[in-house]
Amino acid sequence: MLMLGSISVAIPTFASDVGPILSVTDLPFHPLRLLLLVGWFYLCAYSVQRIHFSPLVRKNYRTLCDVVTLFTGPVLLVTLFLLDTARRSRRTQQNFFDTLRNQVEHAWARIRVRHVKAEAEEDTSIHLLDTAGRSINEIYGHGSSGHADAKILDLTESTIANALDRRASDILIDPKDDSTYTVRLRIDGVLRTVKEVNDEIARAVINSIKAVSGMDISERRRPQDGGFMARKEGATASFRVASAGVLNGEKLSIRVLNKDAGSFTLDDVGLSRKHIDAIRRMIKKPSGMILICGPTGSGKTTTMYAMLNEIDRFTRNVITVEDPIEALLPEASQIEINPKADITFANTLRSVLRQDPDVICVGEIRDEETAEIALRAAQTGHLVLATIHCDSNATALVRLLDLGVSPLLLSAGLSLIASQRLLRCLCEHCKTPAHLSDSQIETFKRKGIDGSQVFEAVGCKHCEKTGYFGRTAICDLMVVDQAVKAQISSADGMVAKLKLEGEDKGRSNLRKHGLKKVVAGTTSLKELKRIVG
Repeated sequence: MLMLGSISVAIPTFASDVGPILSVTDLPFHPLRLLLLVGWFYLCAYSVQRIHFSPLVRKNYRTLCDVVTLFTGPVLLVTLFLLDTARRSRRTQQNFFDTLRNQVEHAWARIRVRHVKAEAEEDTSIHLLDTAGRSINEIYGHGSSGHADAKILDLTESTIANALDRRASDILIDPKDDSTYTVRLRIDGVLRTVKEVNDEIARAVINSIKAVSGMDISERRRPQDGGFMARKEGATASFRVASAGVLNGEKLSIRVLNKDAGSFTLDDVGLSRKHIDAIRRMIKKPSGMILICGPTGSGKTTTMYAMLNEIDRFTRNVITVEDPIEALLPEASQIEINPKADITFANTLRSVLRQDPDVICVGEIRDEETAEIALRAAQTGHLVLATIHCDSNATALVRLLDLGVSPLLLSAGLSLIASQRLLRCLCEHCKTPAHLSDSQIETFKRKGIDGSQVFEAVGCKHCEKTGYFGRTAICDLMVVDQAVKAQISSADGMVAKLKLEGEDKGRSNLRKHGLKKVVAGTTSLKELKRIVG
């Protein structure tokens, strides 16, 4: 305290009084005030944007309106909102506060709809993954790559997504000439060209698919195999990839594995009631082999899964050996073949026999060892389901004999052979009564068939102008009874005779069952002729 005449002046001490002064000036902006200031700024900027581009404001007044709005933006927005609410209230003769509440609820509903749409768009995007679950962006370096690489990955994903949306079973990317590649989809068993791209883009797309499939992108001549997965809308699809060096470049074949096969039943396949009953009788037996044969793409695996779905997997131990596993079967043990790890059909079947199986499923019989182990298992109290690539029931017998299986083992193990084909179904939106020739009408009359029930394909938007949508199965069954067993176990001459008679009989049976589908309006005569001949 200093005394200057009659005036006393107090001087604060540094240690005791400077603390409160600094505490007041230490935070010049309160966090809440700063947040409100930032929010006010953005609302003003938003208001300026709306006013500047509004057709209600004349050009010579836009600068003035921008300046005014920049300082009064939120207030102006609230004022305009209240004025609009009052106008609506007078027009509808409704209470002002009720109108205000409706306006707020409507605005909130619009915000929620936009949010839901954004989530839906995000969920519909497709994500490609390798077998370990890593995304193609991680493998290919999407995050650190340039715009061109990102564009290639987007093109790759859109190609796969388009194939899934159009129900394709195969995707083929192959060179048309030295500067152009074609992308084709196999839909309902028929190839369709969907686009043509230049060789530089096509090679980049091929490399991205090979990378996510675990294949060597530097090797373009040696054939390679791989696989990847795609996740879309919560569902997962699996793909099998094969590459090969061809003229003018590299060819890539992608097989879309049928993820729905695990839920198929015999009724869904499209077989006749007579065939379904015969198959079910064989499935109920404790032992024997059911062999499904047909060319590539004839639905053998799907039918085999449908048979497995007829089995009570809670009371019977079901083990499958597949290459690859196409669908998940609850309560079944599924083993995938991996030749690189020496997990082959033959080696796996030997170990499966030591796991107390009731039902064994063999994805495909390819060699003598696999065939012999499967047939011996069928003799020793196991029910065996298997597929084999061949044209008919009789050809299946000849193929097994050609693999080196003894006729006695073959006759003792086999119970049922089913030869299958797939016919395209007519589109229900555009099919029309067929224009039959006089000879066809006469043939139908002799067989007691009403020709007016026969339809033909037209083509519409729903079926992509093809006239067909989906496929159904026709089947030729051979029950291996005692008479057939005796023929198989006899001399080779009897087998040759069975082959000649069996092929004609099998084709006739397929044509007969296909004709029933034609008369039922399910398919067309043209399609039956294309598949059966």
